[in-house]
Amino acid sequence: MTYDNSFLGKGLRFPISVNLNGSVSSSQLEENVRQSIFIILGTAPGERIRRPDFGCRIHDLMFAPNSNITAARAEVYCEESLYKYEPRISKVTCRAGPNPDEPNRLDVRIEYVIAGKNDKRNLVFPFYLKNNEDDDSGTTNGQVGA
Repeated sequence: MTYDNSFLGKGLRFPISVNLNGSVSSSQLEENVRQSIFIILGTAPGERIRRPDFGCRIHDLMFAPNSNITAARAEVYCEESLYKYEPRISKVTCRAGPNPDEPNRLDVRIEYVIAGKNDKRNLVFPFYLKNNEDDDSGTTNGQVGA
């Protein structure tokens, strides 16, 4: 039995880059799904033209304290948006908690299964909270890191 994964699709690589041929890089299959998750979580509702509801409400927590309550809300917001905007995944579980090395960073650990497969995948989405001590030239929120 062969697995038809063509429904996973192909699209522009995120973040957008240029390949060795000088054209825009693309991603496909499971990597495209992974990058789509980062796009969904990194977009605040209201940012996209003609799709004002698209995105994740985690950005509402930008000025919240880095606490267990904020982490619980982040978990709910991330799961809610992934179930709503990424039909290629199922069994989504989000766990959030403060990063021990950076006091203004909330790490959201996401486990998911590609639809039609029994292959569990995971990733960490770093979400930066703005502290009162931060100035306007501080950290960019939702920045995708290594």
